[in-house]
Amino acid sequence: MPKVFVVQEMPQHNISSALKYGEVDVLLPQNTQVAFSLAPVVRRIRRKLRDYKDGDWLLLTGDPVAIGLTCAIASAFNGGRFQCLKWDRRDNCYIPVTCDTTQNGEFDE
Repeated sequence: MPKVFVVQEMPQHNISSALKYGEVDVLLPQNTQVAFSLAPVVRRIRRKLRDYKDGDWLLLTGDPVAIGLTCAIASAFNGGRFQCLKWDRRDNCYIPVTCDTTQNGEFDE
């Protein structure tokens, strides 16, 4: 069964609609101070994402530094690829986004 890795617990957000993408696993508790304890946070995220694979999802909530670390770590564990769920306020649903950091496309200005 695919997993949905929630970057940081945000009790005020109802994430129940993410369950259709897989089993929810929270990476960091609500009050984690990422900037003040970076090494333990990186270790925890790496440990929880060690089996991340295609088909799993990242739910990008919480501290922006934690979100960036999570995307980088998931990408490193999965050949440069990760999938995330972006909340669409207008339609009140998650939009799946696939990211591949290995693509060698041209930059258009």
